[in-house]
Amino acid sequence: MRQKWLLWNNASRKWLWLIVIIGLVASIPVIRDRVQTESSANKVELVFNYRGLLDISAYQAHPQDFIDQQAARLKEAGVTTMAVFESTLDELKKTRRLMVYSGQDIANMTKSNIPPNANYTYVLFTSEENAKTYTPIIEQTFAERQIPVEAWEFEGRSGLILQTPPENANMQPMQPDPVAVKMLRDKGFHILPRISDSVPYNQQSMERLLTFFEENGVTRILFDGDAVKGYNDNAEMKSLDQFAELLNKHHIGLAAIENLKKPQAGFQTLAYKIDYNVARLYSLSDADANLTVDTIADRFVLATKDRNIRMIYLNASPSRNTAKAAITDPIENLINSLGEPGHAVERMAKHGFELGQAEAFTVKDSSIQRYAKLVALIGAIALISLMVSYFVPVITIAVFLLGLVGSAGLFLLKPTLLEQAIALLAAIAAPTIAMVLAVRTVNAQQLRQPDASAGRRLKQTIILYVRTSILTFVAVPFVIALLNNITYSLVINQFRGVSLLHFAPIGLVALYIVFYRGSGSISVKQIKDLLRMPITVIMVILALVAAVVGYYYLSRTGNSGSVTPFEMFLRTTLEDTFGVRPRFKEFVLGHPLFIVGVFAALKYRKVIFALIIATMGQLSMVDTFAHIHTPAVLSLIRGVMGLGLGLIIGIIAVGVWQVAEGCWKKWSPLLKS
Repeated sequence: MRQKWLLWNNASRKWLWLIVIIGLVASIPVIRDRVQTESSANKVELVFNYRGLLDISAYQAHPQDFIDQQAARLKEAGVTTMAVFESTLDELKKTRRLMVYSGQDIANMTKSNIPPNANYTYVLFTSEENAKTYTPIIEQTFAERQIPVEAWEFEGRSGLILQTPPENANMQPMQPDPVAVKMLRDKGFHILPRISDSVPYNQQSMERLLTFFEENGVTRILFDGDAVKGYNDNAEMKSLDQFAELLNKHHIGLAAIENLKKPQAGFQTLAYKIDYNVARLYSLSDADANLTVDTIADRFVLATKDRNIRMIYLNASPSRNTAKAAITDPIENLINSLGEPGHAVERMAKHGFELGQAEAFTVKDSSIQRYAKLVALIGAIALISLMVSYFVPVITIAVFLLGLVGSAGLFLLKPTLLEQAIALLAAIAAPTIAMVLAVRTVNAQQLRQPDASAGRRLKQTIILYVRTSILTFVAVPFVIALLNNITYSLVINQFRGVSLLHFAPIGLVALYIVFYRGSGSISVKQIKDLLRMPITVIMVILALVAAVVGYYYLSRTGNSGSVTPFEMFLRTTLEDTFGVRPRFKEFVLGHPLFIVGVFAALKYRKVIFALIIATMGQLSMVDTFAHIHTPAVLSLIRGVMGLGLGLIIGIIAVGVWQVAEGCWKKWSPLLKS
């Protein structure tokens, strides 16, 4: 009975492959929808931090002239938008709209005694026009904070007395400075407001504020701080629902900052409630604004082209330069990165982007997509079952059936977990199956023709290289289909478990080569022999080396991975030459090692162990598509280019191997003698 069951499980492979093929066909309309979605928004918005410009102007002899001059230069360089924060008394003081005094200051000015029981803030406007503009704003703001405000006059000028200490008064956020907004609008800039959740949510106040924004052409808001507006009061007031209603009413979307250490609290909920009217934003920090022009330009181009970024935020701040004995700023550096010699704007245009207000992606969701994703899900489960069949064939059918039942349960309970889990397992399965079949092919050909010529072995190697890569790419349509959701493209939702993808195929291929090669199955005797094997010093050293290499390999994965100066030079060269850079670990390490490893293993059986490390190249191709915020077409170009360059380098490596082998045959007898 066991033999018959095993026979059925082995025979099920051809049916599972058929299901995989059907799943691949079903994923085509989903892939088409994603490509259309990713090409639906091509406007890039360059945003400059207006508060930074104010801070820099404070160190100039003529602040307003400086602002006018630099704003014109930024506009000419391509900056389309100015980010304005909620104003404060301190900011209005910097812009010469008003002056702020303490009780001690007033006592000194009037040569009188300081009030014994009144620690108030005294605001004096610099003109009657400013008094008319800012008095209602200040009165309304402080009334909402339950802080009494009374009129005041000093030497014929209008002012206000705020019954709170200056330290507290200066912290109260008010609406963005309307005079600054008008001035920037007159200069041709769009406005990107930055608002915080530092004060209690007030629906009437937000209605007035968003009306003001809409009247001034605002289409998007960027939150300041670690939470979205209304988050802190949401439990009691359902304020996120109220705020979302206002955003939809005034047609205002959000900007999502890339690579925050922690997502802004409430952002995912708010984004959902406004139907994901969201654009991703890359923020260049104050420190990074002083990097080289080429480095900054490269960051801007890669952000838009490789990561679906549609807003670039430029920060700038003054700094003390003791070498020049002056206060300096990076504005000139930023302008040069956008224009000459960085040419960031020109390079972005070559990739099909134009400057303007960022737009949200228009999500393409065809009516067939739901059913296509279901078929793709079943195909992915079949692919996972096939991977299991090469290690534990007796449970192949059981794994497929359990996968179907488990998926149905997860779909009802946690559909997001289902799509991520199946996508991850499918991403692991395809390169694992491809490499296992490659190992089998090498073994069979080596036994059949152990003395094949170098030319024949190279031909067999290239054919196997192409076949293995095609099998690895089988995972890609399933990953795209299962994770085709705008939340992944906007990185509001993230594909978890990718670190497992970096190691699992390597470990599984190593397991297959060590235990399954030749027999095709693992025996109890092999396990017992392994458990009884004495541990030697060399084994411990090799394990430590493997751990260090593994840690370094993992540390290089993801956006935060470190790179060597040589690799950075190579990346830049490839980017400038081809417009797309393949992954270093594919075309320099994984693919060439596969080619030279297979070529050598067709003659020397033990060299097959090189394919364990070569698995890195195959899994990396799938991992590229696991970065959902990267356009699918670009990921495909990157993978194919990596295969092409890897093939060229691999053939060169084969030539080096042949020369080294010839030298060894010639000189090794002399060394032995």
